[in-house]
Amino acid sequence: MPQHTWWKRGIVYQIYPMSFQDSDGDGNGDLNGIRRRLDYLRWLGVDAIWLSPIYPSPMADFGYDVSDHCAVAPRFGTMDDFDRLVAEAHEQGLRVIMDFVPNHTSDRHPWFRESRASRDNARRDWYIWRDPAADGGPPNNWLSNFGGSAWEWDAASGQYYYHAFLKQQPDLNWRNRAVRQAMYQVLKFWLDRGVDGFRVDVLWHLVKDDRFRDDPPNPTWREGDASVRRNLPVYSTDRPEIHQVIAEMREVVDRYDDRLLIGEIYLPIERLVAYYGEPGAGVHLPFNFHLIQTEWNPEALRRLIEEYDRRVPEREWPNWVLGNHDNHRIRSRIGSGQARVAAMLLLTLRGTPTMYYGDEIGMVDAEIPPERVQDPWGRNEPGLGLGRDPQRTPMQWDGSPNAGFSDGCPWLPVAAGHEQCNVHALSQTPDSLLWLYKRLIDLRRQHEALIAGRFAIIDAPAPLLVYERRFADERLVVALNLSAEAVAASLPGTGTLLLSTGLDREEEALGATLALRPNEGVIADLTAAPGP
Repeated sequence: MPQHTWWKRGIVYQIYPMSFQDSDGDGNGDLNGIRRRLDYLRWLGVDAIWLSPIYPSPMADFGYDVSDHCAVAPRFGTMDDFDRLVAEAHEQGLRVIMDFVPNHTSDRHPWFRESRASRDNARRDWYIWRDPAADGGPPNNWLSNFGGSAWEWDAASGQYYYHAFLKQQPDLNWRNRAVRQAMYQVLKFWLDRGVDGFRVDVLWHLVKDDRFRDDPPNPTWREGDASVRRNLPVYSTDRPEIHQVIAEMREVVDRYDDRLLIGEIYLPIERLVAYYGEPGAGVHLPFNFHLIQTEWNPEALRRLIEEYDRRVPEREWPNWVLGNHDNHRIRSRIGSGQARVAAMLLLTLRGTPTMYYGDEIGMVDAEIPPERVQDPWGRNEPGLGLGRDPQRTPMQWDGSPNAGFSDGCPWLPVAAGHEQCNVHALSQTPDSLLWLYKRLIDLRRQHEALIAGRFAIIDAPAPLLVYERRFADERLVVALNLSAEAVAASLPGTGTLLLSTGLDREEEALGATLALRPNEGVIADLTAAPGP
């Protein structure tokens, strides 16, 4: 039941370790830095921290090119540092979720070095090798997510290997039983160290078409779009056999009490929800990124929310994501006026919310000088705005030159405006965005309707988005004004205003009509009001 399961009641907070807190002055965030900030996370009220990769890596893709899945990269600390972080997080009531990267390894991983050594090597089939096409070119038209063909020629062995991302990230062959068992041992290694779950990177990529058929062209692709969108990845991703793999992962995780399996899946809703699988055989939470991808207006949001809520299987639990390391910051996408409304939406919808570090203080995409660009996607396809560095800049802790992140030169520049937009300053400002996030999180804990309550949209004209959450006799209504104009909302009863995004209307008595200011959202308690 939702009221008894930590990941259904809780809030996940994503930490990009390189950018959260540097403890040793080298300009890179690290595990001891995260440990230093646990008090802040507990004060904020989140329930679990998800760590982007901390494994040894040549850093071609900033940790997603793993060279050892069962170790900690020296830049982040030691295994003892990791164990201390987990122990202290647990002492403070925080769960720890690891980033599991099973689709590919670094080309410097010992497994790939062996696989590449010869066609006869025992690990040759651990990766995806193919002969050239008849014309000597790549075996098919599959494309890399970071630009160009997904096939890299290996002259020494006379074959191509497949890489869905960088050429330094060869894909593992998940049709090989030995690969599966090796990766399940990785899960067990970290579970034995006490981690509370995994976010599985690019889960829908793991299994490819066994006939290696060409992907069909995308009829909506236009010049200026990312090159990977030129084709529809019908055969290179989301193959039906993936669900057997997920069932096996789930079996491993379920041997441990109270653990969580999250899948990174960028798919349409009707395909996304298939990753819940059969009862007990899918991921607990297939990450729902559609709030990031949907146009920010009440009609589009209403359609999305209703469709998703309808399609989530009755036995399963929804989830919502509004920001992460691969997408522009919330304020940069929808504007500063709507950032407060977005916070209220994320934290009052039915399901588990995931927050991205810094969104609670309103961080924005930073300007990255050309000479400091780090992201390989941005370098491979310049001019398309695909680089992800702007949303990965250092956490802004205070107004000092490096924002309290590091005593050294940060690996990415600190965003402009951090002198005002930082944790220290906003924690001293009672009506700040940071305090709104904290108040919303506190309110969730106080009202079971916001955690386990039923959800229903209430008809309202644009620019309003109105819905209710009900649990037992408790009835709460959320009304959001998605415009810069004042508007009146009709309520299905009378009651008391619990919280406004302006943090200045608490305990206001409400009649049948509620006046909403521009860009304002409210939560109203209509528990005593008669209703259907």
